[in-house]
Amino acid sequence: MNTLLEINNVTYTYHTKNGETTAIENLKFNVKDKEFVSIVGPSGCGKTTILSIISGLISPTRGQTLLNGKKIEKPCDNIGYMLQKDQLFPWRTIEKNVFLPLEIKKVKDENAKNYGRELLIKYGLKDFLKSYPDELSGGMRQRVALIRTLVSKPDLLLLDEPFSALDSKTRLSVSNDVYKIIRAENKTAILVTHDISEAISMSDRVIVLTERPSKVKNEHVISLSGSSPINKRENPEFSKWFEILYKELDANEK
Repeated sequence: MNTLLEINNVTYTYHTKNGETTAIENLKFNVKDKEFVSIVGPSGCGKTTILSIISGLISPTRGQTLLNGKKIEKPCDNIGYMLQKDQLFPWRTIEKNVFLPLEIKKVKDENAKNYGRELLIKYGLKDFLKSYPDELSGGMRQRVALIRTLVSKPDLLLLDEPFSALDSKTRLSVSNDVYKIIRAENKTAILVTHDISEAISMSDRVIVLTERPSKVKNEHVISLSGSSPINKRENPEFSKWFEILYKELDANEK
């Protein structure tokens, strides 16, 4: 697989009235095309800041990020960002929520809207195109939020703890749905999560960060058989990986 994303010695320093705080220091890793990578690390180590830099929302203090060999300097259509909450507008139908990125970008091609409809139908929301967000379950709303992100056909998806607002049972079901959609649409994804089990069951590779200022402590290639995150959790190797990552993160916290 070709390299899609390059993070080259990225450092980010916050400037406040009380001085400077370095959140990330000399961070370096790559992501291959169609790879699913999870990032885990101690609380406050800068995981969301990393996604903000990759998305072009903020610029690194030093270093650079490259997508398809081109420097990321501002938000672009090639990168989709899925947030912790679905952020669906309650006054817009599900269909119109999905079309929102197209409206913002002033895309008038009817084929783009048809693609959004096709995704909604393909992933079990056929009967809810004209419904409103408050008529859907939390899991269904997250599916809509992902489809809204996909409608612009980004090369890279950034997932910032997208299941954290859900209860544990729904969280497992929705992570399963999101994983299957991303795989079916052949997308590259980076997931930031505090949930070790989630990282192991969804990822091709898990990147473990140190405490702040964060850098890469370790990278693990995860090869678990199973067609879905739920299936992978039943793999005998799953508990071994959980123990490895738990110990690494526990050592960070001490």
